[in-house]
Amino acid sequence: MTASPPRPQQGFTLIEVIVAFALLALALTLLLGSLSGASRQVRQAEDSSRATLHAQSLLAQLGVGEPLRPGPQEGRFDGGRYQWTLQVAPYADPLAARALIEPSAPQLLDVQLDVRWGDTAAQSLRWRTLRLAPRDINQAAP
Repeated sequence: MTASPPRPQQGFTLIEVIVAFALLALALTLLLGSLSGASRQVRQAEDSSRATLHAQSLLAQLGVGEPLRPGPQEGRFDGGRYQWTLQVAPYADPLAARALIEPSAPQLLDVQLDVRWGDTAAQSLRWRTLRLAPRDINQAAP
């Protein structure tokens, strides 16, 4: 009988298996990290979109049901999740000092709306616009 030559071993060594598991664990960690970051961005986009819809609705109603008056207002949307602050003030037109202002002419109001849904600056939005309103609401034509 002749001795057969030794057969090469088939399979993986323990070191190769450990390295493969370490690489797999690293890949899964990176994958889960990117998925959690993506879900956080989706949540921020959803919150921002919802705040924008509420703000558009509020700004569209300004001066429609009741006259727009200078001063602050506050309120909440979605059962308190979104808080809003509205500040209405006469617009300080730098060219108005040069022109004579007719007492019955309408005035421009500077409207600033802030909507918050958290404590950080990234969880708030601000809109600013101008609205035309009668100068004296009691003398406005019906």
